[in-house]
Amino acid sequence: MGSWNDFNDAQSNTNLIPKGTLAKVRLTIRPGGFDDASQGWTGGYATRGSTGAVYLNGEFTVTEGQYARRKIFTLIGLYSPKGPDWTNMGRSLVRGMLNSARGISDKDMSPEAQAARRISGFSDLDGIEFVARIDIGTDASGDDKNEIRSAVTPDHRDYAQIMGTAPLQFSGNAPQQNAAAQTSSSNPPAVSPGAPGRPSWAQ
Repeated sequence: MGSWNDFNDAQSNTNLIPKGTLAKVRLTIRPGGFDDASQGWTGGYATRGSTGAVYLNGEFTVTEGQYARRKIFTLIGLYSPKGPDWTNMGRSLVRGMLNSARGISDKDMSPEAQAARRISGFSDLDGIEFVARIDIGTDASGDDKNEIRSAVTPDHRDYAQIMGTAPLQFSGNAPQQNAAAQTSSSNPPAVSPGAPGRPSWAQ
C-alpha cells in the first residue's frame, strides 16, 4: 500500500479494456429524438449533432466474462456532411452486429442470410447482443477510451465459445445451420464455411 503523502505509485484510473479483447455485449441506443422518415430513421433513436452529423448514440454493456457490466460508448455513424466515410463505417458495423447476433457468416449471400441483415427499424438494434472486438480510440479531450468498431462473426474460431452457442461444424459443401440462429427465426439461415480474408473493418 502506498503512502498517503506520495502518490507516484498510485495506479492511474484509465482502466481500459485491452485492445483486441473479444466480448459479448448488449447495445442500448440512447435516443436523441432526431427522425428523418425519408432515410428510415424513425422512433427517435437517432441524434443530430451540432455539425450536422447524424448518429446512433450507442451504449454497449459487456454481458459476461472478466469485464462483465463494463460500459463502452461508441457512436454509430448515419450521416456526415464531410462525406460518406462515417456512414460507410456505421453501416459496416451494423452489418457485422447483425451477422454476429444472428449467426451469419459475412460471406453467406443466401436469401436467408440477406434477410437476416435487414431490419425494420432501429428498434431492432436496441438490445441486440453480439460478439464485439474492443478497440481503443480517443475522446474529445484526446484521452484514450474504449470503442467498438467491429463485430465478430461465426467465421472466427472463438465466436461460438463467447456467444455461448454450440461449436460450428461444417461438412463438405453443405454448411450446417448454426444453433445461434435457432432462437431468432423459425427458418434459420445457414452458415457458410469460414475462410481467411475478412474485410479490413472486421479484422
